[in-house]
Amino acid sequence: MKYSIYILLFLMSQVSMAQISKIEIQATGLTCSMCSNAINKQLKSLSEVENVTTDLNTNTFVVYLKPNSTLTPKTFKENVEKAGFFIGTMVVTLDSAYLNSNATRFIPLENQAATDSKEVKIRILDKGYVTQKEFKKLEKKYAKNTSYTSLNSELFHYKLEK
Repeated sequence: MKYSIYILLFLMSQVSMAQISKIEIQATGLTCSMCSNAINKQLKSLSEVENVTTDLNTNTFVVYLKPNSTLTPKTFKENVEKAGFFIGTMVVTLDSAYLNSNATRFIPLENQAATDSKEVKIRILDKGYVTQKEFKKLEKKYAKNTSYTSLNSELFHYKLEK
């Protein structure tokens, strides 16, 4: 009984922790504003999305999430692909404590300096989150990293953004 109370308290604290707050996606393959609208519509259809802003000059979509969102980068990748496009870059803004507590899901590709900030920005470097050309370079660079070469869609390899 005593342990179940501790487990319940732990789980409640994890749910209330702010997780991913913002995702910046630069899409590839867009040729017109209708393309942009298709992606925008897919992203806004997610119930945990608060707002989406679009920059047509750079084909960038900034997605702001509601507090305590449970969405992962994979969800956004799938929705961009549902619209018929691909991701060129994805930068995720998230709580540093959440990042550190999910070390089995978010894996740094290089030794990252510890940060004192509450929020950090990471760039996802897996297949489908960067261009094909960039992924080929990264695949060669990180060939000895077995988790990177496994192409597990539930793992997110990253580098800290400055």
